Amino acid sequence: MKDYRFLKPFTLPNGVVIKNRVVLPPMTEQMSFEDGTVTLEEINYMQQRAGGVGLFITPVAYINKEGKGFEGQLGADDDSKIPGLAKLAHAIKARGAKAILQIFSAGRMTNQWITRGLQPVSASAVAAPRSGAATPRELSADEVVNLINDFAQATRRAIEAGFDGIELHGANTYLLQQFVSPHSNRRTDEWGGSLDKRLNLPLAVIDEVMKVKHKYASPSFIVGYRLSPEELEEPGITLDDTKHFIGELQHTELDYIHISMGSVWRTSMRDKENLEPIITQLKKVSPKKPIIAVGNVRTPQQAEEVVQADIDFVALGHQLIIEPNWVEKVLSGDEETIRYHLHAADLDDLGVKPPFLEFIRDMPGFDILGLNDDSNRQIDNVTYL
Repeated sequence: MKDYRFLKPFTLPNGVVIKNRVVLPPMTEQMSFEDGTVTLEEINYMQQRAGGVGLFITPVAYINKEGKGFEGQLGADDDSKIPGLAKLAHAIKARGAKAILQIFSAGRMTNQWITRGLQPVSASAVAAPRSGAATPRELSADEVVNLINDFAQATRRAIEAGFDGIELHGANTYLLQQFVSPHSNRRTDEWGGSLDKRLNLPLAVIDEVMKVKHKYASPSFIVGYRLSPEELEEPGITLDDTKHFIGELQHTELDYIHISMGSVWRTSMRDKENLEPIITQLKKVSPKKPIIAVGNVRTPQQAEEVVQADIDFVALGHQLIIEPNWVEKVLSGDEETIRYHLHAADLDDLGVKPPFLEFIRDMPGFDILGLNDDSNRQIDNVTYL
């Protein structure tokens, strides 16, 4: 076994020791039941990948019914979900990883078919810049307060279910990001206007989540925040906006900041003259909070390059779909046996079930060898808990 830095333990600001610096990031798998309860296939799929990584962040769970973002999504919107979430948390923790439940509201990035008739909501009544996007309803001031409480209650459910922590999903154009963005947030009250006012909602959510943590959990409960560093929309979030936001996050009790990007070394989309990788720029403005980097990391050498650049954690997404035992193979010195291609013959062994299969076959650069359209469209039975 090589002496990789990413295999070394890391201590979070709350004192929790993570066994290594490898993270399984949240990846949509669409295996939950229609009402957001956990399925046996979902548990088996996640448990299979929880043996080697230090942090395991689940696919995102919605905090209220109007915030559901897609079919087959995990739910944390009601106490009835706690027993299923508890089984999921236990399955992940039993393999040695820290189990983190990611939570969100989709905001305007959903539709009335998915929310079963509820109109999507957002910071303002501005549709997303995509084909067919519905115009959301602007949340009232009272509803914003209720939204903050929904995040808090979802956190309480995660604690009662036995998760080691939660991650607030403020990335990928979902509702928390919609409040930060000048494109989707045109408000003139305390929740919008200047950048600092647009940051009021995520900071209020973090504050309320911490109150829940202190009331119901031990100090070891982990709280992270995921964000996207830029938007292409005009007006949109700039890299300078994000640097300011991360500066504000240094004053919170967060345990880590997760930077959502498709390529770990990506440079600015908005400023083509800024050639320094975004991830190293953001690390410089986050002296107190560990950073998780993600984006097209496949090999041990690529993972090591990330942590050698003083990035605290490296997340492997697509690669852990293909190779659930990536970390174990590195630890045992069997790097040459790591799979880098997904083959149709391996789908059952890897726990990849429809409609997850339908989802990943459309991912850029994610070819499934030996799969034809007919075999790809077969629907298996799903066992529900």
